Amino acid sequence: MAGSGIWSALLGIAAVVAFCLTTARAADPPLELARDGFMYVGGKTMQVDGREYFYGQMYVEIKIPAHQTHPYPIVMVHGSSMSGTNYTGTPDGREGWAQYFVRRGYAVYVVDQPGRGRSGFLTAASGPMRNSERSNSASRFVSQEKFKLWPQATLHTQWPGTGAADDPATLQLAMSQLPAIEDFNQQQPLNRDALIALMEKIGPSILLTHSQAGAFTWPVADARPDLVKAIVAVEPNGPPFYQVEFIGAPDWFKQGPLALPYGISILPLTYVPAVTAASDLQIVQQDKADGPDLVRCWVQQDPPRQLPNLKMPILVLSSEASYHAPYDHCTVKYLEQAGVKPTFIRLADRGIHGNSHMVMVEKNNKDSAAVIEQWLDHALPARE
Repeated sequence: MAGSGIWSALLGIAAVVAFCLTTARAADPPLELARDGFMYVGGKTMQVDGREYFYGQMYVEIKIPAHQTHPYPIVMVHGSSMSGTNYTGTPDGREGWAQYFVRRGYAVYVVDQPGRGRSGFLTAASGPMRNSERSNSASRFVSQEKFKLWPQATLHTQWPGTGAADDPATLQLAMSQLPAIEDFNQQQPLNRDALIALMEKIGPSILLTHSQAGAFTWPVADARPDLVKAIVAVEPNGPPFYQVEFIGAPDWFKQGPLALPYGISILPLTYVPAVTAASDLQIVQQDKADGPDLVRCWVQQDPPRQLPNLKMPILVLSSEASYHAPYDHCTVKYLEQAGVKPTFIRLADRGIHGNSHMVMVEKNNKDSAAVIEQWLDHALPARE
């Protein structure tokens, strides 16, 4: 019986590998690269029991096209419990956003967050790690239409598989989720400092972030606006201030704990008039949501403080069926109230339907990448 169980497990793994290889055969032709490599940036050292260790360093995958036509590279930052593999491939073996933009003349740098994946972690510096439950990917990304926790969940159609627990694509995504630093307060300064160190090395860049990494975007751009030429915030961490808990029909939403005390960040930002503490931000919740199936946003009381350092072009991108669909507009509203001028694109408004939060790995990932590409072409024209 034990041998039979091992044999079944091996067959399952073989099926996953065969699935990915078969899908990949239909991929684009080989990339023409001037450089395909990696480096580490940032990091500090600390003594533990008389021995010296690194922590906070960040792994960076480098892809430079043979024919680079855009002056500013794209730095891609993944979200919670994930790694840079979100951008370098899909669960069914197709190319990811990294290859898409390399093929279009962009240098691309794909990171693993400090304390995640190939960046390594040191518990003595950052505290314990947290693992993501397998079921999290099902209810949030893969088969959310079956759980119906938020109004838009049933619109999901773009997962590259059946969504069943033993489906090869489902297994690939579930297995790709990695241990992460448990304390989000620890993650934010490590990511801010490492991303700044990267851009100090490679020069002014486009910062493309997803989900949790959205909270790192604003502190980086606020601290070094000279290095951030544009921001692409794909369903950024939010909404401002308080988390949203999804409880299903009929009420759908329940207010969660305070998560972003500086509105869009845990870390202090440059506000005008200045704030000496997060409590200086006077906020109020909307009496009525901006539309059906949307949460009521938290905004500043009038007159709102401004965010003068966020003057670069900013895109906030939102998927039709994602759990962000009910609240990404709140992040945009907060930025606009603070004097920032983001572009807000709901993919459904561009005829791109059925996507979850993991838009970069779904069946139509090239379609969503094309929306970003078109926006960048307008915001930052290519080199002549």
